[in-house]
Amino acid sequence: MMNRKDLLQMSFKSLLQRKTRTVLTVLGVVIGTSSIVIMLSLGIAMDSSFKEDLAHMGSLNIIEVHQGYNGAGMTVQKSPDVKLDDKAVATFQEITGVAAVMPLQNASLKMGAGKMIAHVQIMGVRPEDLKDFDFEVAEGRLLQSSDKEAIMFGAQVPYNFRNPRLRNSGGGMIMGRGMNVETGMNQPRPKPQVNLLKSKLIMTSDMEYGEKRTAPRDPKTTPPKQYETKGVGILKESRNEKDYQAYMNISQLRQILKEDASSSSSSSSKKTNEEKQYDNIKVKVQDIENVEEVQKQIKGMGYQTFSLTDMLDSMKKTSRTIQAILAGIGAISLLVAAIGITNTMVMSIYERTREIGIIKVLGANIRDIKKLFLIEAGLIGLGGGLIGLVLSYAVSMILNKIGMQLMGDMGAARNISIISPALALGAVAFSSLVGLVSGYAPARRAMNLSALEAIRSE
Repeated sequence: MMNRKDLLQMSFKSLLQRKTRTVLTVLGVVIGTSSIVIMLSLGIAMDSSFKEDLAHMGSLNIIEVHQGYNGAGMTVQKSPDVKLDDKAVATFQEITGVAAVMPLQNASLKMGAGKMIAHVQIMGVRPEDLKDFDFEVAEGRLLQSSDKEAIMFGAQVPYNFRNPRLRNSGGGMIMGRGMNVETGMNQPRPKPQVNLLKSKLIMTSDMEYGEKRTAPRDPKTTPPKQYETKGVGILKESRNEKDYQAYMNISQLRQILKEDASSSSSSSSKKTNEEKQYDNIKVKVQDIENVEEVQKQIKGMGYQTFSLTDMLDSMKKTSRTIQAILAGIGAISLLVAAIGITNTMVMSIYERTREIGIIKVLGANIRDIKKLFLIEAGLIGLGGGLIGLVLSYAVSMILNKIGMQLMGDMGAARNISIISPALALGAVAFSSLVGLVSGYAPARRAMNLSALEAIRSE
């Protein structure tokens, strides 16, 4: 009976004696392995991009809850049975896995800072909820429970202020970087034209505030009240909805909406006099794995819910489909390589039939003969897999470099190929397995050869 060392030495010697055939067979495995790895790396990068895009839209473990609806024909009405009130907030807090709950009231108001004005989406919040929902400031501070006439602004809000008396003063949704027309290069965005933390601020539901009036106001209507307020903080840029909203104490916002409710010219304040109800409620789940279960429980209470995990699930299905297609394309190359390995081993048996007979006559265990050919096939698969993996990393680096250059000019530089450690190990293991499977039938044939007939063969 031959030991493992002898089997390995004989296998290497046999492969080296037939260098050309071995190299060509290994090359087939290299191409097949690298094809699968590169194809799957594109799918992994796509999946990573999906998650990155969703992360910019908000947190994956936050559920938005809205009042439920009952449909009747073509008419859709709010269900009176479910309300977004303090009772609902308390109920959500009792759900297992929920980390925090934040009720919200919103209003679209006009704000002025000297000659500068802007339409601002104001969100009424409980200041004590801000830290639980990952609010962080770049300047100033977060809202405090003692704040009444104070506002905290999203990172993009200061850029929306404009001077209506100047031409081409449309304000701007200026993102993180701007394009220099002359050079065609991305440049850091300019500073906003107004300092909201130092300016005296006026807030009103009068949408014509600060604008040139095209017609005199109706004397029979009461103009909306103007409120003085102050900015206390500018949030860090999060590249999601937080950047475009301003936040104030929910009790103060409700007071403003209540006082404006009687004004016929105030469209934004005609929301509801039901002070106990909220526009929507955000529920933060401790573990992202429990988001779906918590969402089901809230839906079961009659509420409508939305979370980014809904989109993530859809994106994952798309990503899996694309990865399966890409992997299938790469697998064709590896299938061809597997046929090549089988062909190589069969030819090797024909050429070594007399050698196999002599080994058997000398008393070698027939299972050792099977192992000998399996080891040769496995070495071809392993060697081709390792070389194919190195080639895959090289191709991946080139693709990412090209992708960075192309997408960097658009401000969205990211990898288009990601080879994860699991993919790398799996590729080598799979190529080795393909080699073993491809060599199994030839190995059995060598094991079953008659010793006498093998010795007599030419």
